[in-house]
Amino acid sequence: MKHLRITAATLLALLAGAALAQNNDASPATAPATPRVDARQAVQDQRIEAGEQKGTLTRREQRRLELEQKGIARAETAAKADGTVTAQERQRLHRLQNQASRDIRRQKHDAQHSKPAAATAP
Repeated sequence: MKHLRITAATLLALLAGAALAQNNDASPATAPATPRVDARQAVQDQRIEAGEQKGTLTRREQRRLELEQKGIARAETAAKADGTVTAQERQRLHRLQNQASRDIRRQKHDAQHSKPAAATAP
C-alpha cells in the first residue's frame, strides 16, 4: 500500500511538472522583424514623394513607382507568413528593393517632368 502511494505521488508530481512546462501564451507569434527592409521602404517612399513635390516625376511615373512599392510590401508579407524570413527570401526582398531604387532614380532623372506640387499655405 505504501508503495502504491509513493508511485501515485511521483506520477502526480511528474504530470504537474509537465502541465506547468507547457506554453500557455494565447497570443500568436509575431511575424519576424525586417527592420532594414522597412527602413528602406520608408526612404524610397520619401524619394517618390520628393519627386512629386519637385515635379521630377509625372503622375503616371509616381503611380507606377508606388505600385512597385506595394508589390515589395506584399512580397515582404508573404516572406513573413510562415513565421521565418529565410536568407533566400531576404535576398529576394533586397533584390526587389534594389530594382525599385534604380527605377526611382531613372524616373526622377529622365526628360519627363510635371509641374511642381503647389506648396500648401499653413
